[in-house]
Amino acid sequence: MVEAMVQRDLWKETPAVKGRIARYWDSRSESFKEQRDAELHSEQHQLWEQELLSHLPQDRSLRILDVGCGCGFFTLMLAEHGHRVTGIDLTGSMIRKGRELAQEYGVAADLRVMDAEHPDFSDDTFDAIVTRNLTWTLPHPAEAYEEWIRVLKPGGILLNYDAEHAKYHRRNGLEGEEAHRMLSGAQMDECMNIYRMLPISGWKRPDWDVCILKQMGCREVTVDDRIGEKLYLHESAFSVPYPIFLIKAVKA
Repeated sequence: MVEAMVQRDLWKETPAVKGRIARYWDSRSESFKEQRDAELHSEQHQLWEQELLSHLPQDRSLRILDVGCGCGFFTLMLAEHGHRVTGIDLTGSMIRKGRELAQEYGVAADLRVMDAEHPDFSDDTFDAIVTRNLTWTLPHPAEAYEEWIRVLKPGGILLNYDAEHAKYHRRNGLEGEEAHRMLSGAQMDECMNIYRMLPISGWKRPDWDVCILKQMGCREVTVDDRIGEKLYLHESAFSVPYPIFLIKAVKA
């Protein structure tokens, strides 16, 4: 086991910590829906659509899990292409806002309140799992990876888009960043507090993720650390001023 895996076992959060994380995202649900609605109407919709579909089989409808779906950006986009998508998020208000968006867009999507670290699905359920900007927020990311691989079918694809959010913001703060312009001062402070209390904030990523996924027996574990250049052609309310990466893995 790598050092980070050992650290995971030594650090056990109390229910209050996860509740605190849920409350933070709950406080952002209204503005988050507004941002996702705007993003769905922007050029990012087509860019993300092309990116996601480029990794998925095109000859059939897939069963897809969108983990940490927020207000359902990926969920709605993939459902529009005929895939059977289930979106899960820890925060009930995010799911409610996602259901509102789905209704507004006329898209059938299954959105549920559920813990990303403990998805309540049978083994080998999904053809693909997609997630964006989630892993860095998890108290036990290795356990989450174990569960995601469990619910994937053999040959299933994991697409994880994330970044070193915490490391950047611990150096530079959140003020002045376009993507966080809708946050209040109290929300910015709480976001920074959450950064500091999660062990993953100090790990080297995506190297850690690749090591964990390979240990779990995944094949074709790859990283695209320039994906942000393809998806964000210019600075906007949806981009961040630091690299995002794609971790792709296939279940053996």
